[in-house]
Amino acid sequence: MEIVFVGCGDAFGSGGRGHTCFQVTASGTRFLIDCGASGLAGLKREGIDRNAIDLLLITHLHADHAGGIPFFILDAQFLAKRTRPLTIAGPPGLSAWYPRAMELAFPGSSATRQKFELSLVELAADAPCTVAGVTVRPTLVQHGAPVAPAYGYRITLDGKVLAYTGDTEWTESLVELGRDADLMIAEAYWFEKVVPYHLSWGTLAQHLPRIAPRRLILTHMGDDMLAHCAEVPCETARDGLTITL
Repeated sequence: MEIVFVGCGDAFGSGGRGHTCFQVTASGTRFLIDCGASGLAGLKREGIDRNAIDLLLITHLHADHAGGIPFFILDAQFLAKRTRPLTIAGPPGLSAWYPRAMELAFPGSSATRQKFELSLVELAADAPCTVAGVTVRPTLVQHGAPVAPAYGYRITLDGKVLAYTGDTEWTESLVELGRDADLMIAEAYWFEKVVPYHLSWGTLAQHLPRIAPRRLILTHMGDDMLAHCAEVPCETARDGLTITL
């Protein structure tokens, strides 16, 4: 399994980083976890074949995690000349959000018929499933729900487990989400400050002994956290970082 951190920044571009977008490649599939507003530019910067991507797996419907979808879709239609089927999967509300997002970005675009099969799939919390060849267990996290449900994901591919918290304040569901994962990608927006809806490194560190991931990479870091990266005993993401499990 290969993971490319196409974008690993927060909503506000702290450190000049792109919005959240991770490409995962495993045997038989290639997919994105989130596709933030700058996602398409990041994919092109990294030389990634957009037509080889089977799935956009979205944690929540904020623009820094899903705002790149309209650009991805129209690029697929008009520039990449996509013919391969594409699935977009995410939390409840995705199907209603999609046409609104397309219309907000490019009025009239929601009525355009794609030359490729497009499927929108709403995933049920805590219900393991296989979507576009990817085995995933969505877990509800705390990032503004119930107004806008947000998920973390535990993904199993090629005998490896990848866990991603998405954006969330501390919630006990993160223990099972990341327990013994081969890689856990965790938000660390702040170094020590505790705020609603987001994780700090200090909070996460308190619970790591119970989670015990084999490898941990911090992402979605604000300016405060970026200033303290040298003080944490784990890896921190950067745009373009590529790792293999």
